[in-house]
Amino acid sequence: MRASNAGIRVGVVRALYRYPVKSMRGEAVDALELRWHGCAGDRRYAFVRGDNGSSFPWLTGRQIPDLLRYAPYFVDPADPFRSPVWARTPDGADVPIDCAELRAELAARYGAAVHLLQSNRGTFDAAAVSLIGAATVRALGERLGRDLDPLRFRPNILIETAGAVPRLEDRWVGGLLIFGDRDDAARVRLNQRDKRCMMIGLDPETAEHDPRVLRAVARDDETCAGVYGSTERPGVVRVGDTIRLVAGDE
Repeated sequence: MRASNAGIRVGVVRALYRYPVKSMRGEAVDALELRWHGCAGDRRYAFVRGDNGSSFPWLTGRQIPDLLRYAPYFVDPADPFRSPVWARTPDGADVPIDCAELRAELAARYGAAVHLLQSNRGTFDAAAVSLIGAATVRALGERLGRDLDPLRFRPNILIETAGAVPRLEDRWVGGLLIFGDRDDAARVRLNQRDKRCMMIGLDPETAEHDPRVLRAVARDDETCAGVYGSTERPGVVRVGDTIRLVAGDE
C-alpha cells in the first residue's frame, strides 16, 4: 500500500535532531536516516565512568551539567557511520572525540577516570527513537512563564501536531507513525511515554539548571513528556514530512 493512502494525518515534522555523543549537545539536521537501531549517527558514542559498574555507567549531564555545552559533530555529516567525530569544547577548542586531552578534561571535571565507548547499536536509555510535540513544549513553557528550547527534551523528531494540541502524541502510544508520502516511507511504532529525569531541567545552551521544569512535568504529566518508539520500517525522515497515524499494520 502506498503511504499516501494509509492512516490519518496527525501532523508534520517540524525539526530533526541527532546526538553524536550521549549527553553532549545535539545538532539539527534536515533529514535523518532511520535504521533498525535508531537514527544514523545518533548516540553512537558515550563516555563511561570508570568508577561505576552499574547498568547505567554513562557520564551524563547529571554528573557534569556542562557536558551539554560540548558540541560534537561529524567531519563528514553525510556519512555518520564512517565519519570521524570531533567536538567543540565550551572554551571554543575543536578536538577529536577520542583524543586523550578531551578524556583527561572530562575526567578532571568528573573526579574519576572516564573512557570513550563506541556502539553501532546506540547508547539509549530506553528506546532508539524519541518524539515530542512542539505544542507540548510550548504549553509547558507557558506554565512556567518562559520559552523552552525543544533540545532540552533531546528528541529525535519534533512534531507539529494537528491543531497544536499539547500532549497529543501521548494518545498515539501503541500506534504506527508513517513519515512522508513516499512508497518507502519510514515507519515508527510508538511503544511508551517518555519518563523524564532532572536532565530536562538543564538549558541545552548554558547548562543552567531550572528544577521547576521537572517539577511541573511530575505534577501535571506523571513525569512524562514525549514518547518513545522503535523502527518498524527503515527509511528517511525529512523536515516537513506529513505524519500519518494508523492503529495497526497496513
